[in-house]
Amino acid sequence: MKLKFIAILVIMTTLFATGCKSDQKTNNKENKTLEIAYVDGWAEGVAMTHVATEIMKEKGYDVELKKAAVDLVFASLANGDLDVFMDAWLPATHKEKVAKFGDKIESLGVNFDNAKIGLVVPKYVTINSIEELNAHAEKFDGQIVGIEKGAGITKKTDIAVEDYNLDLNHLNSSSIAMLSELQKAIQENRWIVVTGWAPHWKFGRFELKFLEDPKNIYGGAERIETYARKGFKTDDAFANKFFANFHLNESQMADLLVKMEEKGDKSALAKQWIAANQELVNSWLK
Repeated sequence: MKLKFIAILVIMTTLFATGCKSDQKTNNKENKTLEIAYVDGWAEGVAMTHVATEIMKEKGYDVELKKAAVDLVFASLANGDLDVFMDAWLPATHKEKVAKFGDKIESLGVNFDNAKIGLVVPKYVTINSIEELNAHAEKFDGQIVGIEKGAGITKKTDIAVEDYNLDLNHLNSSSIAMLSELQKAIQENRWIVVTGWAPHWKFGRFELKFLEDPKNIYGGAERIETYARKGFKTDDAFANKFFANFHLNESQMADLLVKMEEKGDKSALAKQWIAANQELVNSWLK
C-alpha cells in the first residue's frame, strides 16, 4: 500500500512538473523579443529604429537595440544574431552587402523613397560640380571629409576620387566626426566638402547642396529598405507586417528627424513623435 502511494505521488509530481514546463514554454513564446540594429550617426536609421522600438514595446515585445558598424550589421543578420535593420540603401549604396549574403537575409519592404547620396558642400561654396573641386583644392584643405570605412558612400567616394582624378584626399572618420567638422566649418564660413546623404537633419539645420555628379558615380534616387534575418517573416507574422507597413514620406521623415535632434532621451523623443502621429502609426499596425 505504501509503495502504491509513493508511485501515485511520483506520477502526480511528474505531471505537475510537466504542466509547469508547458506553461513556461507558452509564456516564453508569448513574450516575444526583437533585436534591432542601427549605425551610430546615421540619423534616419537611428530615428526610425527608436520609433519602431517604442511601438513594438507597446505591443508587448522585449526590444534590444544593437549599435554596430554596417558591415557587422549585415553579417549579424546573415548568421541570425540580429533580427532587423531599418537602414539598407538600394539599389546602389548597399548593393554589394545585400548581394554578398544572398538568401541569408530578406527584405521586409521599403520605408522611405527618394533618398540620395553624394558630395555635399555649404551653399555659400561657389562651385556646383565635382568636376570643379580640383580648381579649388586648397580652399577645401585638400580633403573630402568622409565617414566610416565600411559605408557604401565611402566606397563610392573612393571611386569618385579615382574616376574624377581628384587632387583631394578622402579622409575616413565617422558620421559624428564628419558632422562636427561640417558644423565647425560653417560657423567659420570655411569651404568644406563632405560625404553626405538625404534624408538627414543637417539639410534642415544648414544650407547645403549636393555637387553635380556628371559621371553618375553615386547613382540616382535610392530607397531605404528594412532587412531581416532569413526566416523572420514566417517566425513573426505580426512584426513582419508592421515593418512591411512602416513607411515615411519626405515631410514625415523631415518632421521625425527634427524631433529626434532635440535635446533629450531618444526613447522619450520617439514617444513624443508617436503621440503626435498616431494616425500614421495606426496604419502601420493594421
